Amino acid sequence: MKGLIKSVVILGVLAFLVAYFATPILTVNAIVSAAKAGDAQALEQHVDFPAFRDSVKDELTARLMAEAGADPDVRNSGLGGLGMMLGPMLVSGAVDALVTAPTIAAMVRTAETPDPEDVATASAPQPQSEDKEIRQSYGYRNLDTFVLTLTDPDQPEQPLKLLLTRQGLFGWKLSGIDLPEKAA
Repeated sequence: MKGLIKSVVILGVLAFLVAYFATPILTVNAIVSAAKAGDAQALEQHVDFPAFRDSVKDELTARLMAEAGADPDVRNSGLGGLGMMLGPMLVSGAVDALVTAPTIAAMVRTAETPDPEDVATASAPQPQSEDKEIRQSYGYRNLDTFVLTLTDPDQPEQPLKLLLTRQGLFGWKLSGIDLPEKAA
């Protein structure tokens, strides 16, 4: 009887650990499947839109400011300073309007990253080809953050990293993005 109880406890602990560490992979598969199928409703269930939008805003604003700060014409002109002050507001408004389930689905299908110039002009991403096989890799950044890396084989130096965060014990939601360094 003692051996049976010990076996049940060990099996229970193993089942818990498998579920605890495998659930983000199931969520990633659900996100990719919904994106490929164009099922916006299914995709919306796996996205924390406020957190994802904030992450996109932060990443794009940082990139926009770095690019503007590196340009001496922008840095040394009064108009450039005004543009650097207004840039984050433009990015914020455009991201709020454009980051939707179809936009995220296009990012997942194509591994194309948002460009600050596109967002500032409020144009939705237009994928060049959705027939490519996008490479996927994933792993834990820490116990509460899981990273899905999508790479276009034609642009291996520009991977798109989507961040999922733990929601409760076994739940995961897409909540952030890490943009690659801008290619020279």
